[in-house]
Amino acid sequence: MALYLEHFGLAEPPFRITPHTDFFFDGADRGATLEALIYAILHDEGIVKLSGEVGSGKTMLCRVLMERLPPHVETIYLATPSLARDEILHAIADDLELRLTHERTTVALRELQEHLIRLYGAGRRVVVLIDEAHVMPEETLEQVRLLSNLESNRHKLMQLVLFGQPELDATLAKPSLRQLRDRITHAFRMRPLAEPEVAKYVSFRMRAAGYRGPDVFAPGALARVARASGGLTRRINILADKSLLAAFTQDAHAVTERHVRAAIADSEFARLRRPWRPAAYAGAALAAGVLIGAAVHWAFFARAVKLEAPAAQIPAIPPAQAARVPAAAAIEPEPPPQPPPPKLLRQDQVQRLSGYSPGGQRLLTERIAATQELLERVPDEQFAIELFITDNTNPARVERFLVRARELVPLGELFVIPVARGGQYRLRVIFGEFPSRAAAIEAGKRLPPRYQQAFRALPRSFAELRGQI
Repeated sequence: MALYLEHFGLAEPPFRITPHTDFFFDGADRGATLEALIYAILHDEGIVKLSGEVGSGKTMLCRVLMERLPPHVETIYLATPSLARDEILHAIADDLELRLTHERTTVALRELQEHLIRLYGAGRRVVVLIDEAHVMPEETLEQVRLLSNLESNRHKLMQLVLFGQPELDATLAKPSLRQLRDRITHAFRMRPLAEPEVAKYVSFRMRAAGYRGPDVFAPGALARVARASGGLTRRINILADKSLLAAFTQDAHAVTERHVRAAIADSEFARLRRPWRPAAYAGAALAAGVLIGAAVHWAFFARAVKLEAPAAQIPAIPPAQAARVPAAAAIEPEPPPQPPPPKLLRQDQVQRLSGYSPGGQRLLTERIAATQELLERVPDEQFAIELFITDNTNPARVERFLVRARELVPLGELFVIPVARGGQYRLRVIFGEFPSRAAAIEAGKRLPPRYQQAFRALPRSFAELRGQI
């Protein structure tokens, strides 16, 4: 949790960069765009497109859209647009819990159409939200066009919404994709926030996080944030968070231009925007980043000292005297380095774990790496909750499970163990680490109801988990 929460009277961090729908800002046309998207999905039969720069808030809008659609709408969220032409068809079928019996695309399309007709007859609508569509291969975009053709006698059976960066517009402008482009009936653009909107956005996020006082950010500070961020919400969040941290380290309750300047110098995108600046200026930016980090450490330590001992027992040292203290006197000899704890995986087990390829899927790659680290350090007598074991090891499918899972549980608590048997792999998905079987069983009772119904949620010792790799 952010160090400055108590200092500023906040209940939670106000400027997280991960989408949190409670912090959706409906200004700067965001609310109007959301309402227009909902209307288009419910009343139109064409493809909808929304484009915007990196960090403009597309994914946040997509998450809020999923929450605001009425219950009779089945929402499918595809966050792995690099799917091949046939994979997107199977991905949609998987989310609809439809088992396709044929590999041929034409037959599979007919099976999907029949299932959609049954859903439509039951009063259900299906909408597919495709995030990061600008990286989708052209042949997969052509499959999207074919999916938009699925219909009953009178109605389209599936609504498709494409979210992407401006490169999506350039891709759709190609002559080869003219038929798909002609099917887009609504096109929206996420524009950056103007300077007055940045001030409203920052104030909204602070108050959504529990702040109840006068505005913390001075007008000049907000103007500087607006210019440096270019009005992109992700950059605004980064700069505002770092600015609060800089003010906290100085025990200030107002954010000034000085704090924002330090935040800008400490932000990677500030350095990338101006690669031509002199080395001395770049060095100053690096120094500012180091100073913010050091100041945070000192501020946190100073507050801890004030809690543990009366102020009278800690005599202040005037700066002039502090400067005369010999450096050697302030440095205690470091203790001898401790040997690293032994790793609990054998080399052959590590090789078997590495034998499964995550196929370039980002979340799956991260979770498998985290799983190996977990298995190498957690003692045999501790436990995890086994959710399920599957023979379906398709990386794209597992990635989709992880994308959906992070809406329900902390993704950092989910681990994926590739289990090799006779040259074939199965995947074991586990949750958490617990000191005892009883603790794991109790935690299993607190899993989301959807998981409790769908999965076994069995306690497994780490000795057992390692032994079956």
